Amino acid sequence: MTISSVKQKALRPEDENLGIAANIAYGFQHVLTMYGGIIAVPLIVGQAAGLNPAEIGMLIAASLFIGGLATLLQTIGIPFFGCQLPLVQGVSFASVATVVAIVTSGGGLPSVFGAVIAASIIGFVITPIFSNIIKFFPPLVTGSVITIIGLTLMPVAARWAMGGNSKAPDFGSMTNIGLAALTLGLVLLLSKLGNAAISRLSILLAMVLGTAAAWGLGLVSFAKVLEGPIFAFPAPFYFGAPTFEIAAIVSMFIVVLVILVETSADILAVGDIIDTKVDARRLGDGLRADMISSAIAPLFGSFTQSAFAQNVGLVAVTGVKSRFVVSFAGLILVTLGLLPIMGRVVATVPTAVLGGAGIVLFGTVAASGIRTLAKVNYHNNMNLIIVATSIGFGMLPIAAPSFYHAFPDWFATIFHSGISSTAIMAILLNLLFNHMTLGNSDQQSVFAAGTERTIRPEALKHLSEGDYFTTGKLFDLEGNEVCVSEECDESLPLAPKQSTGPKTNIDH
Repeated sequence: MTISSVKQKALRPEDENLGIAANIAYGFQHVLTMYGGIIAVPLIVGQAAGLNPAEIGMLIAASLFIGGLATLLQTIGIPFFGCQLPLVQGVSFASVATVVAIVTSGGGLPSVFGAVIAASIIGFVITPIFSNIIKFFPPLVTGSVITIIGLTLMPVAARWAMGGNSKAPDFGSMTNIGLAALTLGLVLLLSKLGNAAISRLSILLAMVLGTAAAWGLGLVSFAKVLEGPIFAFPAPFYFGAPTFEIAAIVSMFIVVLVILVETSADILAVGDIIDTKVDARRLGDGLRADMISSAIAPLFGSFTQSAFAQNVGLVAVTGVKSRFVVSFAGLILVTLGLLPIMGRVVATVPTAVLGGAGIVLFGTVAASGIRTLAKVNYHNNMNLIIVATSIGFGMLPIAAPSFYHAFPDWFATIFHSGISSTAIMAILLNLLFNHMTLGNSDQQSVFAAGTERTIRPEALKHLSEGDYFTTGKLFDLEGNEVCVSEECDESLPLAPKQSTGPKTNIDH
């Protein structure tokens, strides 16, 4: 490696090291942002599997532990593994429906773990295919996907703001929504009035202050923080050795395909947000880290791993681009996985507080996508309809979650995610209109934004020196109106004959 290449690598925005204190503070902010999401999957799966609270606690600890290790691999990287970008890894929510289906159909957790291992290994093998599609992800595609990532997460923020648990008696109460509004207001206030450091930590500080306010109102209790073990290492094969069933593996492989699409989108999105280069090799390294983490996770009692979109939003809203910040978030996750007492402390943050912060975080993701879409050229092409159709298609499962319930399971699994729906549609339409140009009309449809009026070169040959346009009409040098249609009015004088043609005639 030459000196110039080393210098260029060191200049990458993600390679900035802010120091231990800042790394811990910003890293903890990342953990708080995704903590609710990372524990949601083991909670749902554990309840569906009929596990007792202690066993569900083991699932949660395993998810935190593996998520931390996966984050370290993704951010620090080793040869062929890790994109070295500020991406937090954790249990993918895309697998919940399939995991629950396998558990409740009689296979149990061992069948789930076997399916995750096998499907992830297959996904690992096919990563070169995904890593070489980067040329099909121009701003037209990535902007649509980033926008829909933010829009997909907004219902999550809304549920958090209402209390999180739809079966709870206080779900949607003014107390919960008021607490979320307070947190949101604190984020905005700290962002406006604070210095650079406070502004960057506005999300974390707002959540701490929001939790303190909730404690003052008697809405938070720390009584259970000391209950349970202080230290516990995730035990390998705690729920039994994995079993491998073809049907479960096929179902899980579909989920892996969705995860590969979503992780590709997240890697490209964060690369665009921090303004760094993401090539096919880097994308492949990130996907391989994703798949190897997913293959190892079941050994400790966890599930498929993927990048967390909400943390992409945190990178956008804080402007902290350092991957070492996220590496410290990985260390914190590993610690939480080994120290359940730390997890119980973090779990005291009210869901409504997370909701208030989530509105800013997830809205920032959508805004970043819109900013990327602003770079797209919409003049005299089909790019506008590509964006419109892709985002509209991605909004279907968000606006109507049951839209695909009557479709085959494999189809519903893929398109139930608005992110993967948008990515697939944007890629296909971009290929159809911008790469497969055969058959494209030279007169684009009415959906083509900003179509410019043009005059064909043949028509310009009929103009004479001194001709001019005014009030929509063409006049010659002497002020005589010149015919501009195929069937001229005989009352109009013809322009003097020029060497370039018998008469002046503009073809629109």
